[in-house]
Amino acid sequence: MGRQIAAVFVMLLGTRAFAQHTVSIPLPGGAEAITADVYGSADRAVVLAHGGRFDKASWREQATALANAGYMAVAIQFRGDRPNPDGTPGSFGASEDNAMDVLAAVQYCHHLGAKNVSAIGGSFGGDAVADADVLSKPGEIDRIVLLGSDGGDHPEKLRARTLYLVARGDTSGSSGPRLPAISAAYARTPQPKRLVIVEGSAHAQFLFATSQGPSVLKQILQFLSEP
Repeated sequence: MGRQIAAVFVMLLGTRAFAQHTVSIPLPGGAEAITADVYGSADRAVVLAHGGRFDKASWREQATALANAGYMAVAIQFRGDRPNPDGTPGSFGASEDNAMDVLAAVQYCHHLGAKNVSAIGGSFGGDAVADADVLSKPGEIDRIVLLGSDGGDHPEKLRARTLYLVARGDTSGSSGPRLPAISAAYARTPQPKRLVIVEGSAHAQFLFATSQGPSVLKQILQFLSEP
């Protein structure tokens, strides 16, 4: 009976919802601050950078899973984000400011006491995460996860442990499949690195809404927790 009670307790602990609050993160040079949703509290942190047609709230389920796994998850809103004409989340797309927004969030996590900070980005959010890693000081970013991203402007300069994750059939309009460019960027990325190709055609964060979603999240959590 004691073991059964313990098992139920562990199950509930693993699925509990962590309180989320919104914070303002200052940017260098007196630029306007960015906002971020914070889930959990821990000395391990993960910055979450969204892609097009998404916003910081889009990470809610993944951020809650990260908090339940023992991380502080910080989902940022890029300073250049504006709603689409139909009112859905959107942004102006890739921007040099995006990398600085990610780096500011990483530094914010360290300021809060995080000893280990990683970052996950989808699409151009992944590009921003990669470019932030290139701009970061040694040790500021432990590892990065790039969803449907080809590693930013200089994948050969990445210093964090890197996981590329892409769907085999992911395409970019008239540009065709994304996999060739991502594979080429992966080849230029220093070790340690990993490329995971999943079946399907969903792009970046859209993967979480497919049947591959649980597997993708599991692989991300495993990557973040590896010694």
